[in-house]
Amino acid sequence: MLLGLPVTLQSLISTFLWNTAPDKPQTAAITFQLRHHHGISNNSRILFSDFQRDTSFLGYDSEFIIQTSRGSVARPKTLEAFTGSRRSRIMGLAPVVAWDDWEVPIPDVTKRSTLYQLAKMAGNSYFPDLNSSGWYDVSEGWKSNPHGWLPEDDGLRGHIFVSNDNTSVVISIKGTSATWPVGEGGPTAPRDKLNDNMLFSCCCGRVGPTWSPVCGCYSGGYKCDENCIDEALKDDGLFYPLGLNLYNNVSYLYPNANIWITGHSLGGGLASLMGTTFGAPVVAFEAPAERRAWQRLHLPIPPSTKHITHVYNTADPIPQGTCTGIASICAIGGFALETKCHIGQVILYDTVSKLGWSVDARSHPIKVVIDRLLSENADWKPEFNSESEDGKEARRQHGWGWIPWPGKKHEDDPKEEPGTLREVPRARPAVEVEGEDGVCTDCFNWEYGSFQNLSVAVRPTGCGMASGGL
Repeated sequence: MLLGLPVTLQSLISTFLWNTAPDKPQTAAITFQLRHHHGISNNSRILFSDFQRDTSFLGYDSEFIIQTSRGSVARPKTLEAFTGSRRSRIMGLAPVVAWDDWEVPIPDVTKRSTLYQLAKMAGNSYFPDLNSSGWYDVSEGWKSNPHGWLPEDDGLRGHIFVSNDNTSVVISIKGTSATWPVGEGGPTAPRDKLNDNMLFSCCCGRVGPTWSPVCGCYSGGYKCDENCIDEALKDDGLFYPLGLNLYNNVSYLYPNANIWITGHSLGGGLASLMGTTFGAPVVAFEAPAERRAWQRLHLPIPPSTKHITHVYNTADPIPQGTCTGIASICAIGGFALETKCHIGQVILYDTVSKLGWSVDARSHPIKVVIDRLLSENADWKPEFNSESEDGKEARRQHGWGWIPWPGKKHEDDPKEEPGTLREVPRARPAVEVEGEDGVCTDCFNWEYGSFQNLSVAVRPTGCGMASGGL
């Protein structure tokens, strides 16, 4: 958390984040190349390793072409405004924050190819590369042994993609490596699970009496101590503060670049929290809902969060907060992914209604998204936005066979020309997709307040079930 960061790091953030503007926005396609891998050392320093571009990367591409559009993002005017706002919110005051609007190139999320390329970037972050050079610490400038990608390493990791002219950067963040049907497991699984349960559960991953929560904030009877949660989230070993350090280090490496962030699952949730913090464009895939974590971290509320885009499908229970209950696959795996309210806007693939998929955690992996929703030969087909008979027939010919309710306009952007082919579902405000009457509510059956003596230890302690867990 920024409030607990060292003075030198705060100074770096102030210098390279708030006082350095990206180059003039572009609206053309940007070509990115895999430039670095990022990981953390045993003492939580952010380390980088250079990627050799002339080598293959385990069958994945190392070059990506992404369509852009012009967009506006909001940032607090100064670091002091940001930290002051968080401090005021923690104290229960109503902070006043001055914001600057930055016009920057953002991913054109109306294009299938944009989502496809970013999804592959997010997918790449699950896999190591054996062709990297030595690892180095940006702040110290020294080489080191590899960290973050060794078999025994368990920290935040991913990749850095950079444009040919160094003016645009994409940070990808690895999601959860689970030991259950949505992942392959591995050494990061316990720490991934800890962060999942801290950020996306109603209260420290408390599901039932057989569970051992990940922090000591559960107060019995669906009561959760808010002050205790605040303290628990200050742990410097959690991924959110590490993500702040990561972003700062990338800003240090590329001080004049416009930075985007992407990730899948836990990586997507972290990407959104970082994008809200820094005013960075984000595209997140199948991410658990992060709005409650955003509130618990006391992040300032920007004038707009349209620069945060969530992409998920209705057959995946995890981003919808429905993979819950002691008999769910999430609980069996030791996860309490209970939140359903996202930040920003949502591109929702209705795979249940339109493709006949069953709701199943096996619809969660990034490979499913890439192969079955976003690739050129995907199950998902483009749709026409016209309500004319020609438009309806065109939709039938493209494999949908559905017609909007009589008298109801199709969910068109007013700026779209009638009869145009929409490559992906229209992005809509998250509260419109996930809420009722403009309101989205997480954890409605929980009561939050001051129930404990905070002399009791509240730091994260682990995860899983008391009977042994996974």
